[in-house]
Amino acid sequence: MNEEKVLAALVESGVPMKSAEVAEATGLPKAEVDKAIKNLVKEGKAESPKRCFYAAK
Repeated sequence: MNEEKVLAALVESGVPMKSAEVAEATGLPKAEVDKAIKNLVKEGKAESPKRCFYAAK
């Protein structure tokens, strides 16, 4: 699923990424990445260390 791809990209990068960078890394549309990130943050698997950047927990 998209959430797994997004989480894998965040883990792999090791540094906080913007959703557009995640979209580029995964090949998914940005809207899908935004939705996946929102769910990952809600589930506690990702966080936003600074505005508009996301990282795996």
